[in-house]
Amino acid sequence: MHASLLFSRLSINKRLTARVSFLYSCLLVMKIHTIQNSLVAILALATSLSTYAGQRRFSYSYEVTTAPRGAFELETSTTWKHSSDGDVFDFRHELEIGLTDHLQLGLYLADWSYERHDGAHYANSGAELIWNLSNPTTDFLGSAVYFEALFGDHQLELEGKLLLQKNLGPVTLAYNLILEAAWEGRGLSERRGEFAQTLSVSYDLNKHFFVGAEFLHEIDIPDWSEGEKSVLWFGPNASLRYGRFFATATGLFRTTGNEGEADVQTRLIVGFDF
Repeated sequence: MHASLLFSRLSINKRLTARVSFLYSCLLVMKIHTIQNSLVAILALATSLSTYAGQRRFSYSYEVTTAPRGAFELETSTTWKHSSDGDVFDFRHELEIGLTDHLQLGLYLADWSYERHDGAHYANSGAELIWNLSNPTTDFLGSAVYFEALFGDHQLELEGKLLLQKNLGPVTLAYNLILEAAWEGRGLSERRGEFAQTLSVSYDLNKHFFVGAEFLHEIDIPDWSEGEKSVLWFGPNASLRYGRFFATATGLFRTTGNEGEADVQTRLIVGFDF
């Protein structure tokens, strides 16, 4: 009788131990999966933040993402314009600073140009602000607003942009709506405006190299009266990223018959995060 009772208790204990072990194994597996999912999420977030570090994949379109808070980036852009009047080279040196995770400040240290017959001359300096409103990957549509102010010798320029972007896997689409106002001359008595649009597309061949195309549409508005004939440029784009360094180049060709406008314009932007 006692032996039978003892055997029964041992059998029950074994079953309880087996059930406890099974439950513990299930909890352990669930915990491991939770940790794995967390690591994947953290890795994805880190990758997205590194992508948002201000490294540009387009030369004429701005993307809606901004540099993280406390990030610094030095950019140099070179634009070559060829027309019947000759060649012009425009240079810009910019320092970008992430003020917050959604607000970026850009300081234009110097804008200057070079022409064969006139030589080099300083144009202006200024600043830009980009305020990110929504994410191009996680939200339906990424968006940001852009404001720029330039100051030079008898020159003042103000520019506003609406930036839109959508990331679809390896494909990135970006659109900029641009309005510019400028005052020049003694007492800033001469005024002009410009309406422009850009549309750009890029495809990720791998994590370091992207290819695509860009469109640029401009309408000059002399004296803010009547707009001139619109001009359209179109051409290929390529971007290289490696660590903290990036380089982006675009070549645009005029597709409309506007005399006096650049037949070809190319832009190279080189940047380094630090």
